[in-house]
Amino acid sequence: MTIRLWYQSLSRDGAWSSYRDALRRQLEAFRDEGTEIHVAGTTRVGGVADQYRYLEFLGTAEVLENCQRAVQEGYDAFLIGNIADPGLREAREIANIPVLGLCETAIHAAGLMGASFGFVTLNEKFAPRLRENAARADLSGRLARIGRMELDRILTMNAGFTDVAARDALVAQFLDAADGPEAPEVVIAGGGVMMALLQEAGVTRTRAGATVLNGVLSLVKMAEAAVRMDRHLKGAFTSKRLTAAPPGADQIAEIRRWCGDVYPTLD
Repeated sequence: MTIRLWYQSLSRDGAWSSYRDALRRQLEAFRDEGTEIHVAGTTRVGGVADQYRYLEFLGTAEVLENCQRAVQEGYDAFLIGNIADPGLREAREIANIPVLGLCETAIHAAGLMGASFGFVTLNEKFAPRLRENAARADLSGRLARIGRMELDRILTMNAGFTDVAARDALVAQFLDAADGPEAPEVVIAGGGVMMALLQEAGVTRTRAGATVLNGVLSLVKMAEAAVRMDRHLKGAFTSKRLTAAPPGADQIAEIRRWCGDVYPTLD
């Protein structure tokens, strides 16, 4: 049976053309036979410096609009392919299909692959967000360290998909940051673009021998599993008690009066 996944990047259309081409190639390689993946970026605002929380906030509105579209168009799962997991909890409230985030999924996958995990963040600004995501997943105790690259202008990475020398320099910087005191058993690149560059370079281990987890791969494979589980659970994969509970039927008409056509799963 076909599985249809909506992969939502926060990369801005036009700004990340080389990355988006590589991402599509890799998703095609990762998917199971019978899985279809639609890739969407952002088209209106943001998507070039999302380490800044305000800019992430601006792009999150389009992420949530696209989640609503994915539900209405019959997709089986909605994937948020950004390391900050923008709109993850809000999307689960909107959708009646599995919603998975890049960071949360990678953290949980890393927990199955080793006793400790770490991040290599693109720049210092991202580090607090990654610590928050680990805490939200209740896995802070297994977060060994956060190494740091020096990429304040993250658009620099786009050149790595067309220039081998640029890619090799970025990979070397990643590997330098991956090892050190309290080096973890599993390392996660702190961004989907860097994950794709490492995949292009064939990097699966650090110099010290730790597994380098490709979060995009884990996101796709976990999503395929989630869809299959959801079908066995008759649509109950995401609990609708408390955290992801939408408004009740007694409120939805009033809410739509003031907020527009929201919560598409409610009659």
